[in-house]
Amino acid sequence: MKFNSLFFVFIGMLILSSCKNQNKNISDDAAIDNHEFTNDLIHETSPYLLQHAHNPVDWNAWSDDVFKKASEENKLVVLSVGYSTCHWCHVMEEESFEDTEVAKLMNYKFVSIKVDREERPDLDMVYQTALQLVNGTGGWPMNAIIMPNGSPVFLGTYFEKEEWKNILIKFSSEYEKNPEKMTEYATMLADGVQEVYDQPAKQLANAITPDKFVNGITEWATLWDKQWGGNLGQQKFILPANLTMLLDYAVLQQDSEAENHVINTLDKVIHGGIYDHVDGGFFRYSTDNTWKVPHFEKMLYDNAQLVYLLSKAYKLTENKEYKTKVEETLKFLKVEMRNEDGGYFSAMDADTNGEEGVYYVWKKEELQTLLGEDFELFSKYFNIEDSQVLGRWKLCVEQHHF
Repeated sequence: MKFNSLFFVFIGMLILSSCKNQNKNISDDAAIDNHEFTNDLIHETSPYLLQHAHNPVDWNAWSDDVFKKASEENKLVVLSVGYSTCHWCHVMEEESFEDTEVAKLMNYKFVSIKVDREERPDLDMVYQTALQLVNGTGGWPMNAIIMPNGSPVFLGTYFEKEEWKNILIKFSSEYEKNPEKMTEYATMLADGVQEVYDQPAKQLANAITPDKFVNGITEWATLWDKQWGGNLGQQKFILPANLTMLLDYAVLQQDSEAENHVINTLDKVIHGGIYDHVDGGFFRYSTDNTWKVPHFEKMLYDNAQLVYLLSKAYKLTENKEYKTKVEETLKFLKVEMRNEDGGYFSAMDADTNGEEGVYYVWKKEELQTLLGEDFELFSKYFNIEDSQVLGRWKLCVEQHHF
């Protein structure tokens, strides 16, 4: 099939067998003995895959043998991609992949594969491209139903248990009744993905010009939030790589509007709840449009890029707050994310003991005990709401926005 040229030529040359420990050790045996279920992921080294090693779902790591098995058994493949600190990955695991009813359906009708996107960014990139073609957006967990040759017929992100069960039943039934129709759709989607990867080669003769660059910035500017910075939307990611490029553009082109947008975004971000004013470092994104309430996950790459961006902004503006945030973020990375061998962990989970943000949350009574008679003034200054649970993210949110 034509799809083979996409997934088993394009990817096949890149994809090695998943990092698998072929020799089970003593700890593996002990883990198996202490759990009701154990699947093939017990032999993996990825923290994310090991998190799923005791699901009742018969998970496999990505390998040619798994697709050979699916082909021989004439079954569709469930592909689920995530990473160890992904909050909604954990939620879907708890709701669906740890559920024996869902597992029975998946094990009977499908061959199931788990992929760690931090271990296999090449695989994630291809299927995310397909997801974006279908849905317009991507994300994690990325859950797909794919043909035995690797071509996707359905892609999505998080699904609740009943919704996921219905998807599984629908596609397994359709595959049994109309395999040719499903193969035809998969081929069409594969062609679309292939076209995306062919585009850069086709456009070499039509390289980016200054006019195209300016037009791109102008079009992007229509999405800027002029009050709160960043892009318009109900959730906000800082996107430091984009802002770094925009700051460079603003300086080189003497574009004051672009420069003001970057500076305004940084000012709102460093004063908002997306910055950890106690430990230092930036959270992954804000769940509102004013940078106030974060999703409590911290990513190494976000913080590293923000150190670079804030350093550039400090050099340009000499705003000492930027320098302070760089120093605090570097301290956070060294203390919290550096391992004993001198490397750095890729991310910190939003969850503590299965609950999001617990580590960062203060209770009202705790603050009252700590602050005593200063609590009322403190509450007004930091815009602490009349709530029983108060997070660190509320401590400095409104400091500069009276």
